[in-house]
Amino acid sequence: MLRSKHHFFIYPFFQHYTRWLLKRHFHRVMIDGTYANQGKPVLLIGNHIGWWDGFWAMYLKLEVVKRKFHFMMQEDQLLRFRFFNYTGAFSVKRKSREVVGSLQYAASLLHDPANMLLIYPQGRLQSLYCMNFRFEKGIERILQGREGELQLLMSVNMIDYLAHPKPSLYIYLRDYEGSFRRNEVEEAYNRFYAECLTIQTARTE
Repeated sequence: MLRSKHHFFIYPFFQHYTRWLLKRHFHRVMIDGTYANQGKPVLLIGNHIGWWDGFWAMYLKLEVVKRKFHFMMQEDQLLRFRFFNYTGAFSVKRKSREVVGSLQYAASLLHDPANMLLIYPQGRLQSLYCMNFRFEKGIERILQGREGELQLLMSVNMIDYLAHPKPSLYIYLRDYEGSFRRNEVEEAYNRFYAECLTIQTARTE
C-alpha cells in the first residue's frame, strides 16, 4: 500500500489551492454546527457524493479542525493521481487481503493527536438524496477499543443553487457522543443526516 505523505511544497500548495477552488466555484461556503477541540486525534466521517468531497473536508480542516490531513483513497485512483499521495492520501484496495493493512494503518494514524483522518464508512459514492447509510465493517477495525481516545466527528455536505448561478455549499458538523459500535454510529449518522436535510429544505422555503 501507499502510505500518506505531506510534501513540504505540495501539501501547503494543496491547502491554498483548496481555498481558491472553493472561492471560484461556489457562491458561498457555510459551516453549520459545533466542534469542541478535545486535544485528541480526529476521525471525520461524512457522506460521499462526488469529486469535491476531499476538497470540502480539507476546507473543514483548515477552518475548524486544524489537524494534519489524512484520507483513504482507492489504490487505482491514487496511482492515477499520485499528487494526492503528497497531500495526505494513502491507498486502499477493496476486496483484497491488502485492505486489512490499510485499515490497520488508518487506525495507527489515530494514535497521534495532531492527525485528522477522513473516511467514508459507506465505502462508495451515494446520491445527495440518499437517506439510508449502511456502514461497512472496516470502520470497526478503526474504532475498536478506542472510546475516549479519539474524537469522532460527523459531517454532512449539501449544495443548493437557489437564485445564484454558482451553488452554495453547506457543511453540517456534529461531535459524536456514544458507543463506538458500528451499528450505533451508523444509526446516529442517519439521524444526523435526516436532521440536516430538514434544515436544508427549510432554507429553500
